[in-house]
Amino acid sequence: MNLKGRDFLTLRDFTGEEIQYIVDLGLDLKDKLKKGIPHPYLQGKSLAMIFQKSSTRTRVSFEVGMYELGGSALFLSTGLQIDRGEPIQDTARVLSRYLHGVMIRTYAQKE
Repeated sequence: MNLKGRDFLTLRDFTGEEIQYIVDLGLDLKDKLKKGIPHPYLQGKSLAMIFQKSSTRTRVSFEVGMYELGGSALFLSTGLQIDRGEPIQDTARVLSRYLHGVMIRTYAQKE
Protein backbone atom coordinates (compact mmCIF):
# COMPACT_ATOMS: atom_id res chain seq x y z
CA MET A 1 0.00 0.00 0.00
CA ASN A 2 1.38 3.40 -0.93
CA LEU A 3 0.55 6.30 1.38
CA LYS A 4 3.32 8.53 0.01
CA GLY A 5 2.30 12.16 -0.24
CA ARG A 6 -0.66 11.77 2.12
CA ASP A 7 -1.08 14.12 5.07
CA PHE A 8 -1.97 12.56 8.42
CA LEU A 9 -4.35 15.05 10.02
CA THR A 10 -7.07 12.75 11.33
CA LEU A 11 -7.94 9.05 11.22
CA ARG A 12 -11.09 9.98 9.29
CA ASP A 13 -8.86 10.66 6.26
CA PHE A 14 -7.97 6.95 6.03
CA THR A 15 -9.91 3.81 5.21
CA GLY A 16 -10.09 0.93 7.65
CA GLU A 17 -7.70 -1.01 5.43
CA GLU A 18 -5.18 1.86 5.46
CA ILE A 19 -5.37 2.17 9.24
CA GLN A 20 -4.81 -1.58 9.62
CA TYR A 21 -1.79 -1.30 7.30
CA ILE A 22 -0.32 1.53 9.43
CA VAL A 23 -0.85 -0.47 12.65
CA ASP A 24 0.69 -3.62 11.13
CA LEU A 25 3.67 -1.61 9.87
CA GLY A 26 4.18 -0.14 13.35
CA LEU A 27 4.08 -3.61 14.90
CA ASP A 28 6.62 -4.86 12.35
CA LEU A 29 8.98 -1.96 13.06
CA LYS A 30 8.65 -2.50 16.80
CA ASP A 31 9.45 -6.20 16.35
CA LYS A 32 12.53 -5.41 14.24
CA LEU A 33 13.74 -2.97 16.89
CA LYS A 34 13.27 -5.55 19.63
CA LYS A 35 15.23 -8.14 17.60
CA GLY A 36 18.02 -5.69 16.79
CA ILE A 37 17.28 -5.80 13.06
CA PRO A 38 18.37 -2.53 11.40
CA HIS A 39 15.53 -0.74 9.64
CA PRO A 40 16.83 2.64 8.43
CA TYR A 41 13.83 3.33 6.20
CA LEU A 42 14.21 7.08 6.70
CA GLN A 43 17.97 7.28 6.14
CA GLY A 44 18.83 10.68 4.72
CA LYS A 45 15.38 12.07 5.51
CA SER A 46 14.70 15.05 7.76
CA LEU A 47 11.63 16.11 9.71
CA ALA A 48 10.83 19.58 11.05
CA MET A 49 8.93 19.59 14.32
CA ILE A 50 6.99 22.72 15.23
CA PHE A 51 5.30 23.03 18.61
CA GLN A 52 2.83 25.78 19.36
CA LYS A 53 1.60 23.57 22.18
CA SER A 54 4.37 21.92 24.20
CA SER A 55 4.33 18.14 24.49
CA THR A 56 7.08 16.03 25.98
CA ARG A 57 5.68 12.72 24.69
CA THR A 58 5.08 14.00 21.15
CA ARG A 59 8.53 15.54 20.85
CA VAL A 60 10.37 12.55 22.29
CA SER A 61 8.40 10.00 20.27
CA PHE A 62 9.05 11.82 16.98
CA GLU A 63 12.74 12.43 17.72
CA VAL A 64 13.37 8.84 18.81
CA GLY A 65 11.30 7.46 15.94
CA MET A 66 13.26 9.45 13.36
CA TYR A 67 16.55 8.35 14.95
CA GLU A 68 15.56 4.68 15.07
CA LEU A 69 14.50 4.81 11.42
CA GLY A 70 17.77 6.47 10.34
CA GLY A 71 16.48 10.01 9.83
CA SER A 72 16.93 13.25 11.70
CA ALA A 73 14.49 15.55 13.44
CA LEU A 74 14.82 19.31 13.78
CA PHE A 75 13.06 20.87 16.76
CA LEU A 76 11.97 24.36 15.72
CA SER A 77 10.69 26.40 18.62
CA THR A 78 11.78 30.02 18.29
CA GLY A 79 13.05 32.34 15.59
CA LEU A 80 10.45 31.24 13.06
CA GLN A 81 8.36 33.61 11.02
CA ILE A 82 5.34 32.21 12.88
CA ASP A 83 6.60 34.24 15.83
CA ARG A 84 6.22 37.37 13.67
CA GLY A 85 2.68 36.60 12.55
CA GLU A 86 3.28 34.46 9.45
CA PRO A 87 0.45 31.94 9.01
CA ILE A 88 1.36 28.37 9.95
CA GLN A 89 0.37 27.24 6.46
CA ASP A 90 2.99 29.55 4.88
CA THR A 91 5.71 28.34 7.24
CA ALA A 92 4.81 24.72 6.51
CA ARG A 93 4.85 25.37 2.76
CA VAL A 94 8.35 26.92 2.93
CA LEU A 95 9.72 24.18 5.19
CA SER A 96 8.33 21.46 2.93
CA ARG A 97 10.68 22.72 0.20
CA TYR A 98 13.74 21.98 2.35
CA LEU A 99 12.67 18.96 4.36
CA HIS A 100 11.07 15.61 3.75
CA GLY A 101 8.38 16.09 6.38
CA VAL A 102 6.85 18.64 8.70
CA MET A 103 4.91 17.85 11.86
CA ILE A 104 3.19 20.42 13.98
CA ARG A 105 1.48 20.32 17.35
CA THR A 106 -1.03 23.13 17.66
CA TYR A 107 -3.84 24.13 19.95
CA ALA A 108 -6.46 23.81 17.20
CA GLN A 109 -6.97 21.06 14.61
CA LYS A 110 -7.92 23.70 11.99
CA GLU A 111 -4.31 24.95 12.02
